[in-house]
Amino acid sequence: MFLGSSCIYPKLADQPIHEDALLTGHFEPTNDAYAIAKIAGILQVQAVRRQHGLPWISAMPTNLYGPGDNFSPKGSHVLPALIRRYDEAVQQGAGQVENWGTGSPRREFLHVDDMAAAVFHLIEHYDGPDQVNVGTGSDVTIREIAETIAKVVGFEGETIWDTSKPDGTPQKLLDVSKLAEAGWTAQIGLEDGLRSTIEWYRAHVDSVRQ
Repeated sequence: MFLGSSCIYPKLADQPIHEDALLTGHFEPTNDAYAIAKIAGILQVQAVRRQHGLPWISAMPTNLYGPGDNFSPKGSHVLPALIRRYDEAVQQGAGQVENWGTGSPRREFLHVDDMAAAVFHLIEHYDGPDQVNVGTGSDVTIREIAETIAKVVGFEGETIWDTSKPDGTPQKLLDVSKLAEAGWTAQIGLEDGLRSTIEWYRAHVDSVRQ
């Protein structure tokens, strides 16, 4: 099993992004080198299958979150960064939290436990040369994510959106029909996943990456 990333697909790919979108357009320039490295892995899997007939496969997860994530304020992705920001606001009694952009971009999030389950399922039930998208098949706005996190951590203050800051890619949603055909769908709802992740973060806040 080779694991890649949804960033392998073109920045402006049709939504939801089907596996056939691979190598049909330009990458997001901020992670093009990472994307190319992952694509090299996919092609290596395909080459080994052709030459040696080994049942190697590739899976491309969407945005992952959960226990053990990187909660660094400088190096984390959007969801763990929001968890830390809102939880610190609660602990400090702050009345406001400021986020970048408009909150309108849409993102898909998959809990790491679901990702692990999908990996085992694909190993047992999928054997093909093409990469398989792994996600939930649904997305939410960054604003909706922020509101849910605020609710779960108990933040009752005001959220300010700094619209002078960039929003990033408007949407990145994976087409997971091939995964569904293989017999697997995500089981962990976003709010339930956030609750368990926030509980883990609070229990490990002194040892998470700074």
